[in-house]
Amino acid sequence: MNVEVFKTEEYVLVSVEGRVDTTNAGEFEKTMMGILEEGALRIVLDCTALNYISSSGLRVFLVVQKKMMASKGHFSLCSLQPGIKEIFDISGFSSIFTIFPHKEAAIKG
Repeated sequence: MNVEVFKTEEYVLVSVEGRVDTTNAGEFEKTMMGILEEGALRIVLDCTALNYISSSGLRVFLVVQKKMMASKGHFSLCSLQPGIKEIFDISGFSSIFTIFPHKEAAIKG
């Protein structure tokens, strides 16, 4: 897993590459909690290069979503690969998250 963070005054763009699973979900959660602790009110998670997510990874996404909702912030996802999108659809997560087809739409979103 590789995570890159790009910050602007309006949003934080987080790009995740590879797998988010039990071996690295804690590291991913730590990164995301750090962003939240800095006071981010709008996070866009670019999943273009995310090729696998386990239930541990889904839990991190859900924790971030709940914290953003509690702080009246916005957490959106973009560019889900078909296999990842299917996991979100089957698990019901597609109705929990705002999902955009690409990064530009999510940033404007």
